[in-house]
Amino acid sequence: MTTSAAGPEVLRYTAFSSDPGGGNPAGVVLDASGMDDGAMLALAARLGYSESAFLSPGREERAYGVRYFSPKAEVPFCGHATVAAALALAERTGPGELVFTTPAGTVPVEVVEEGGALRATLTSVEPYVEEVDGADLAEALAALDWAAADLDPAFPPRVAFAGARHLVLAAGTRARLAALDYDFARLEALMHRLDLTTVQLVWRESAAVFHVRDPFPVGGVVEDPATGAAAAAFGAYARQFGLVPDDAVLTLRQGEDLGRPGELTVTLRAGDPRVRVGGTGVRIEEA
Repeated sequence: MTTSAAGPEVLRYTAFSSDPGGGNPAGVVLDASGMDDGAMLALAARLGYSESAFLSPGREERAYGVRYFSPKAEVPFCGHATVAAALALAERTGPGELVFTTPAGTVPVEVVEEGGALRATLTSVEPYVEEVDGADLAEALAALDWAAADLDPAFPPRVAFAGARHLVLAAGTRARLAALDYDFARLEALMHRLDLTTVQLVWRESAAVFHVRDPFPVGGVVEDPATGAAAAAFGAYARQFGLVPDDAVLTLRQGEDLGRPGELTVTLRAGDPRVRVGGTGVRIEEA
């Protein structure tokens, strides 16, 4: 956690994959206490990752304030950058419990060692699911160049939140999910109006396995390779509509269509509305 005259130490990690070429890369600054908003945004833009995490040590041991910036704006919560930051800390201070205070609320994170590798699991803030207006849904489908018939009727379109807001749309086929070619500016405008962080596009492979993709134009990124916040929101959504049991462990596969495959584990516990999202990660060494 060093800071020099040249600026803070910047780490690079990928989350939700043990391969640096998979998952979702994030910048991590473990001590950003001397950085203002402009400096954090500028660094996130220079890195070019979908999000970067900026930590400030809290008053309690293993407690940190965290802020997240995309190349274009601050976001209230980011799952993959949370996992990346937790793994970076664990490599320095050991596995165990961490507490992140984020703009969306308090997010506990547990890091454990499994088979010689570190794995981080975050616990979301309390989620909610809300209706989406018919005209807004029609606009989202038009921006995606999807027809209403492309949707899976078992998955009602909704906005889901577990730290950030995501529009959940389920494709009826894997081919529909794979053929993502959308109107960036049109979708971005709708997402700003609805205060969405990503659009969570889903296809169900089996009872507990889903493939997902997340357009992220509001962050200046065409597509997010692995989206922990959206995974948490989807877990809450799937449970609310009885698509999965109240106690469930789901596997979300993301990034395959981008050539950056990753895997997110979503855990639901009966009696606890919060959602747990976990995965591995690894440091990206600079060339």
